[in-house]
Amino acid sequence: MLIGYARVSTKEQETDLQLDALRRAGVTEIYEEKASSVGARPQLRRCLAALKKGDVFVIYKLDRVARSLPDLLSILADIKTAGALVKSLTEPLDTTTAMGSFVIQILGAVAELERGIIRERSIAGQQAARDRGKLPGRSRALVPDAEAEVVKLYASGEYTLNTLAKLFGVSDSVVKRAIYRAKKPGHSSLR
Repeated sequence: MLIGYARVSTKEQETDLQLDALRRAGVTEIYEEKASSVGARPQLRRCLAALKKGDVFVIYKLDRVARSLPDLLSILADIKTAGALVKSLTEPLDTTTAMGSFVIQILGAVAELERGIIRERSIAGQQAARDRGKLPGRSRALVPDAEAEVVKLYASGEYTLNTLAKLFGVSDSVVKRAIYRAKKPGHSSLR
């Protein structure tokens, strides 16, 4: 049986690309989750527990499963213990041979290196922006005057978070963050 697993790191991302590829490959049982590879991955655990002898664990790409080489090796050990095989749809993986197992370990190491390089580049870019006096991240949804007005109206007790969000055309979380910042000692609503 082909058993698939799809994962994206955040709730804002979608697994559609992975799901479409898994279905095209004939996978009918798919475990899906939106969770960082650093946190708990309950669907991955359920997927691995469902594997039986002769099953094939199908993934879109190796980095959707493992966060590091030790993590990958642990997952591969679980799959091997179940008597299952591994197949990646975008990488030439075949765990039925010693060479295939070796290739998986190399790809896992390369994926870990790539994540490390991306992380270093991202941190360096953020630091360069700070050095130029810019704050990394998106601009605030509310200009400082509007944010101050939101805080004032909320403090009056006449408006709920939801009402203010609708009134200013933003999400509830934008309003919550504005109020939280106003309550912090020495806050500044400037960005």
